[in-house]
Amino acid sequence: MYIPAHFAAGPDSVQQLLSRPAAANLITATANGILATLMPFVFDPTSGEHGALYGHLARNNPQWSEPAAGESLAIIQGADAYISPSWYASKAEHGRVVPTWNYSTAHVYGTLVIHDDPAWLASHVRRLSDHNEAGSERPWTVDDAPERYIAGQLRAIVGIELLITRIEAKHKLSQNRPDADIDGVVAGLRARGQMQSAADVENARAQAGCPHSEAPAGPAS
Repeated sequence: MYIPAHFAAGPDSVQQLLSRPAAANLITATANGILATLMPFVFDPTSGEHGALYGHLARNNPQWSEPAAGESLAIIQGADAYISPSWYASKAEHGRVVPTWNYSTAHVYGTLVIHDDPAWLASHVRRLSDHNEAGSERPWTVDDAPERYIAGQLRAIVGIELLITRIEAKHKLSQNRPDADIDGVVAGLRARGQMQSAADVENARAQAGCPHSEAPAGPAS
């Protein structure tokens, strides 16, 4: 992934992106071509040297049974948004502005490990459900469903562990714009109802600091 220095995500930002409830596109290169599946996951920073992503695939999905050639890849996406040049204070000053796109993403590479053990799967789905239900007023738990029903559901899935070998992460959140332009971006995103994207821009400015002189900015990804 192309990562200019001013868009490089720091360790704390990477941890936040991996730790929130989310799904990732799991991509594997196999002898039969490239396979990909959107997979909800839980990040465990204590597993291995760099942590691991835990998820599961349907048993009928061929991706888990096709041996991966080399590293596998999980692409994790944060909030993203179109950025209008009309939001920039710079537009009124000189007009040399163009649209762009803000986003946060992590490319997580690792070794794929398959888990086809009922006990592992039972622990995993409980952890995954608890992770995603944590913010609910009345969180659902695995125990809310009949035991025999859950057992049948577990037989229909296979566990996936991506033991992380390296991470490439990028936060393209207007860090290369003057401060007044960033204010305009935050206001524009809020007016559009894109509150998470607005918060991400503000957090990027607060965490990393932001250049207060204009740097080249455009549609480059």
